[in-house]
Amino acid sequence: MPFLELETSLAAGQLPPGLATKLCSAAAAILGKPEERVTVTVRAGLPMVLAGSAEPCAQLLVSSVGVLGSAEQNRAHSARFFDFLAAELGLGAERILIRFYPLEPWQIGKNRTVMTFL
Repeated sequence: MPFLELETSLAAGQLPPGLATKLCSAAAAILGKPEERVTVTVRAGLPMVLAGSAEPCAQLLVSSVGVLGSAEQNRAHSARFFDFLAAELGLGAERILIRFYPLEPWQIGKNRTVMTFL
């Protein structure tokens, strides 16, 4: 179950229509997970500073079970997420940051239990 949280200083009106849906599809393809298991949140218009600059920027937090466990995996994921975000948001790679958080099944609650037991 991948969880993606995109935070950006870009105003909501500057984001392309359907960005959350597009990010969901892209994440499913990048991480090799079914779209119906991907959760995406987009937060726009946030006051943000990246590398000492308040120029437009974005931060993507990616959490998932089983697909974020190594530097090699995350390097491949990173390249693809950067390409997607740069194209969709019109930002240079230097204005985007990605944070990867590997999860264990017992850390995700669903249907009154945790994923370990589903």
